[in-house]
Amino acid sequence: MSKKSLNMNTMPGQQSAVDATRAAGRVAVESAQAIAKINQQATQELAAMMQKRVSELMTTQDPKSAFEYVHAEVLQDAAKEITQYHNQLLQVLKSGNQELAYIAETMIQESKADLIHFVNEATDNAPIGSEAYVSVFKTSFNNALQNFELIRAAMADSFTNFEKSVENVSNLATPKSSSKKS
Repeated sequence: MSKKSLNMNTMPGQQSAVDATRAAGRVAVESAQAIAKINQQATQELAAMMQKRVSELMTTQDPKSAFEYVHAEVLQDAAKEITQYHNQLLQVLKSGNQELAYIAETMIQESKADLIHFVNEATDNAPIGSEAYVSVFKTSFNNALQNFELIRAAMADSFTNFEKSVENVSNLATPKSSSKKS
């Protein structure tokens, strides 16, 4: 009978893994949809801006003034649009990363709790006379839990480093205003 109860206890853990996988898939789909929407909006804005600028350039007779117009207006507007587009993409990536980190952390904590419960139940049902084996097993299990914690910490660091990388890329893309005055 205890064999059946051990098998029945694994089903909630499997359901948690399925739920976590679904949640991660949902995050990926939502991020992809947000990026597609940003791309579509950027394309529409760029097309409208280009059409407007071409119409304005067609009315210019002087090549020098056309060049100055392109340099002063078109290139600056394009740089602003690219920066805005880039920041929107980075925000989607950062948000998705935060949600995935939460899902992973929750899944790890639930798995750890399930494993502890499983080991406690298994050792509580150990036959009489197996105390030495149970002691060795529990010591090995505690060592495995420490390794489990190291893996969790490494995963958390990985998500944090990704977020810092996104912020660094964002900072590189944001133009700095000049604080020096001549």
